Amino acid sequence: MNVVIIGGNDCMVCRYKAICKEFACKAKIFTQPKGNLEGLIGNPDLIVLFTHPVAHEMVKVAKKEAARKDILLVQSHCGSANALRNILEAASGMSS
Repeated sequence: MNVVIIGGNDCMVCRYKAICKEFACKAKIFTQPKGNLEGLIGNPDLIVLFTHPVAHEMVKVAKKEAARKDILLVQSHCGSANALRNILEAASGMSS
C-alpha cells in the first residue's frame, strides 16, 4: 500500500517511515509546506492528514487531491506514532 502523510512533526519522520515499513507500506511524508504539493502527492492508496501540526494550505491541497483522485483520506488531530499505527491497522483491514 502506498501512503502519503501530510503534517505531523519533523522529529517523527523516521518513526513514521519505520511504522509504515512495519505495515509493508511505501510512504511519502510532508511535514513542511512544499511547492507543487499536488504533483508530489501522486496516486497513493491512502492520505493520512495530521491536522494539528500542519499548514492550512497543506490541508486544502490534501483534501482537494483526495476528492479529485478518489483517494481515501484519514484525518487525525494527533500526529503520534500510535495514531499512525491505528490508522494503518484500520486501512489494512479495509483493504483485505
